[in-house]
Amino acid sequence: MKFLLFALSALATASAFTTSGGAFTTHTSTIGESARNNIVADSSSAHRTRRSTIVMDGKANAIRDRISSVKNTKKITMAMKLVAAAKVRRAQDAVLATRPFSETLQSVFGGLIQRLGGESVELPLLTVRDVKKVTLVVITGDRGLCGGYNSFMIRKAETRFAELKEQGIEADMILVGKKGISYFERRNYPILKTFECGQKPDAKEALAISEEILTTFLSGETDAVELLYTKFVSLIASEPSTRTLVPFSASSISEEGDEVFALTSESGKFGVERTDLGAAEPQEFPNDMIFEQDPVQIINAILPLYLNGQILRTLQESVASELAARMQAMQSASDNAGDLVSSLSLQYNRARQAAVTQEILEIVAGAVALE
Repeated sequence: MKFLLFALSALATASAFTTSGGAFTTHTSTIGESARNNIVADSSSAHRTRRSTIVMDGKANAIRDRISSVKNTKKITMAMKLVAAAKVRRAQDAVLATRPFSETLQSVFGGLIQRLGGESVELPLLTVRDVKKVTLVVITGDRGLCGGYNSFMIRKAETRFAELKEQGIEADMILVGKKGISYFERRNYPILKTFECGQKPDAKEALAISEEILTTFLSGETDAVELLYTKFVSLIASEPSTRTLVPFSASSISEEGDEVFALTSESGKFGVERTDLGAAEPQEFPNDMIFEQDPVQIINAILPLYLNGQILRTLQESVASELAARMQAMQSASDNAGDLVSSLSLQYNRARQAAVTQEILEIVAGAVALE
């Protein structure tokens, strides 16, 4: 009986110990695993909830996307610069192509003036009147992205218009180029006529402008016509200029010099070489040469051709100045894009380094917690 009670007691104790001891043993193991699991869970939870390192203007991936965008923009601006350079060469060839005609015209005009000697030449286009009204011919561009090219020319025209008003002289405008047209039309300036000028001005466009000028002047609607255009100086400089178109001066026509420019490239950089040609030598006519028409009438017929040539030349020079300004603007934009890429790359590398450092710290903290 005692043995039975002892056996039952032993079984109960063993059952209790097994449950309790197993629970204790299992519990001890569970505590260690739970600690490790909690550490791993906390670490993974912190890793999941940890935000990307922010540096100044955005996350690392946002900075990377912006770097890619700026690099693409730099490629576009460099391509636009090369396109403008090719068009400058085309404008240079156009100027050289028109040079023989203008030189011959100037030579014939000078020879006729010498043939007439001291005789007074009374022609409408050479007659100086009392100036009561002036017509301003303003040449601007059709496009933007060319730095201050259009704004300088518009400011020059506004200044000249204000000067004439202060002197009590009436003024109106003939506008060439979309930028000038849109600007002055919005401000209700007196506009006589408008013309659009593309990247390749030709004799037809110049003829339309010169005919409008001649009609206005010969009809007595204006007493003088002034031309405002941008003189091509170099690839990094242009000069807004003003000159009187009509009435002409016989001496200035025969003595006016000329210059041509040539676009060059050396070591990947563009440059301009200018050549002063001087005035064309007057053509010599023999004393016994008989003209079918009076020399004065020939001069009267030459003057419109000379005006047309001057308009075409200034259009070509203005286009060359616009393209040079665009080349410079695109070069500046490319340089700024390169600087921005360098700055963003530095920010991006700092962001990556900060993220890596943060992850190392988390790993070390987890290892320390397991010890």
